[in-house]
Amino acid sequence: MKINCVILNYNDAKTVEKLTRQIVQYSLIDRIVLVDNASDEDSWQHLKRLGKGKVDVIRAKRNGGYGAGNNLGVRYAVEENGATHILIANPDVSFTEDCVRGLARVFRCHPKIGVAAAAMEDSNYGNALNGWKLHGFVGQLLWMGPVSRRLFGRFLSYPHAKKKGKKAIYVDAVHGSMLMVDGAAFLECGGYDEGIFLYQEEMALASRMKAAGYRTVLLLTETYRHEHSVSISKSFSQELKRQQIREQSTLYYMKHYLLIHPLQERAARLWFWGIRMEVRVFRTIFGGMRAHENRK
Repeated sequence: MKINCVILNYNDAKTVEKLTRQIVQYSLIDRIVLVDNASDEDSWQHLKRLGKGKVDVIRAKRNGGYGAGNNLGVRYAVEENGATHILIANPDVSFTEDCVRGLARVFRCHPKIGVAAAAMEDSNYGNALNGWKLHGFVGQLLWMGPVSRRLFGRFLSYPHAKKKGKKAIYVDAVHGSMLMVDGAAFLECGGYDEGIFLYQEEMALASRMKAAGYRTVLLLTETYRHEHSVSISKSFSQELKRQQIREQSTLYYMKHYLLIHPLQERAARLWFWGIRMEVRVFRTIFGGMRAHENRK
């Protein structure tokens, strides 16, 4: 196996540098490919200074989104560096070389694997079993709603018994903040869908891998740390704005992978309106509580 790590940057070079310096000494990682996604700040000049030794620095001609930027990095890793497997990592994650070793072992032990990921520890949400099912239209709507996800979560998620006593399990999809892909399988299935700018990339990739006959594994014996949405929050600071982008990506996914009809699309838009109202209510309530606490 020849492993490369692809890290996508957009106006967050300091976070990228921090991760790069952490992993550059990992002997299991043959090369690191830093992709600047057409940043409009001074990231490119900052990253170019890191381009030495086992670190390659490339730049996208335009910011085509998360999927397009990572596709560019994976193609470079495979075609220029001869990588067989690629670790795709957000700048805001932290992981050990043992985690890389465990993911590599998954590909050696499990046939027809396209994607593997370790269990995620999120700075906001604690330990997370980041493997989930690919849902149909109704399931996807329920999964998106903050209230409905809590009410129906046990039916929408894998049962806890699925992971009991297991070192690794097959799942439909894993969180995209850090995962390892088989380079040939990734390119064969088309990689990330570049019609999606941000959010739902994992769902589209999982659907493409599944359609091409590849499986996804969640490794339970290793974890990585995710400092939740550091890069995203810098670009899309308002929660409602992020929700609108998430809705656009979900509609794209539903149209192209769930093949919904116009009536279902109208129902989805109405559902999304309800979610935005939920967000407004929660923000108002908790904002008022914080203001009250600050006045004490």
